[in-house]
Amino acid sequence: MNFVSIIMGSKSDYEVMKPCAETLESFNVKYEIIISSAHRSPDRTKTYIKQAEEKGCKVFIAAAGMAAHLAGALAAGTTKPIIGVPMKGGAMDGMDAMLSTVQMPSGMPVATVSLGKAGAVNSAYLAVQILAITDSELAIKLQEDRIIKSKKVESDSKEIEIIL
Repeated sequence: MNFVSIIMGSKSDYEVMKPCAETLESFNVKYEIIISSAHRSPDRTKTYIKQAEEKGCKVFIAAAGMAAHLAGALAAGTTKPIIGVPMKGGAMDGMDAMLSTVQMPSGMPVATVSLGKAGAVNSAYLAVQILAITDSELAIKLQEDRIIKSKKVESDSKEIEIIL
């Protein structure tokens, strides 16, 4: 079974990451969602990576704030794609998490999306795009989603546009 794993550093990240799960659901992509910390539960994190891979996880999404080492810990433990979602909060309101997530050493890639809910949704879209490389039905769903979004922009514009 192919699926995506969403791992959050703490329960406080859940409300921000909920749209990630909802986006995956909209594409009928299976997912797991857990809380595990690179710092507070490193053994749990390492064990979960291996168990998820054995069950068929193809992409990991890691949401963490402040030092945001979760995505890096995942990258160190698997060769599957890692998508990091920096969380707002802390003394630097998320800038520290963004810098920690994006600054990975050579050979340990983490795809980093924007802070917060937009990043949560984009992490799901990126995971779906990765899965769609080998899943033609999913690729078609992505193309249809883009068409719907394009038509929505046109429709919204028609409600207010003034063109000379």
